[in-house]
Amino acid sequence: MCVNGSLSENKSTHSDPSQANSHIEIEGKVLAVLPGTMFRVQLGNGHIVLAHISGKLRKRFIRISTGDTVKMEMSPYDTDKARITFRARDPNAPVRRPPQRRR
Repeated sequence: MCVNGSLSENKSTHSDPSQANSHIEIEGKVLAVLPGTMFRVQLGNGHIVLAHISGKLRKRFIRISTGDTVKMEMSPYDTDKARITFRARDPNAPVRRPPQRRR
């Protein structure tokens, strides 16, 4: 039992479902690859942002290079930075196979 009733009532203030999905999803084209897995990306309207790779892309070793089309998430409060969440496949690019592992 809680001595102070306000402690148990304020649990929901940290997780508001309406603000959990308040990011903007947008597509862009990679202009430059920068150190530290950062990228300079141009949006469809001509705006240039600084973007970094999301955790899933980093975990799965998805390679992103200049000229790739990517989907990003941006905060409505800071439109100069973004997180890359998806790399679109180029239909004209050759299929790359991972190198064979030696046993």
